[in-house]
Amino acid sequence: MTMSADDEVWLDEEAGPLIRPYTVNEGRTRPSVHLDLLSLVIAIGRPAPDMEPEHLKVLDLCRTPISVAEVAAHIRLPVAVTKVLLADLVDRGAIATRVPDPRPAADHHLLEKLLDGLQRI
Repeated sequence: MTMSADDEVWLDEEAGPLIRPYTVNEGRTRPSVHLDLLSLVIAIGRPAPDMEPEHLKVLDLCRTPISVAEVAAHIRLPVAVTKVLLADLVDRGAIATRVPDPRPAADHHLLEKLLDGLQRI
């Protein structure tokens, strides 16, 4: 790892610039809205001129429905940081969220019958 002459940017030749993830969120660690890994997010607003580059990148990813986990993977930031970024966008009315239904989608017996039928094919 090397440091530039002006001491502003840390650089790893293989990984690129290194920035502490929580500096993106100005030290905030808790989102203002509940999001879990499977929550879907989708853009419903347009970028504002005062948005940070990270918010713009997230907003661009959300043009089609995408899960919180996928957003975190694409922007290569921890999920906790990603949730704060997403909550910021929810608060601004730029994205909408949908939390998955906690109830089981189907009963276990029905799924076993489906699996059995697929195995016979």
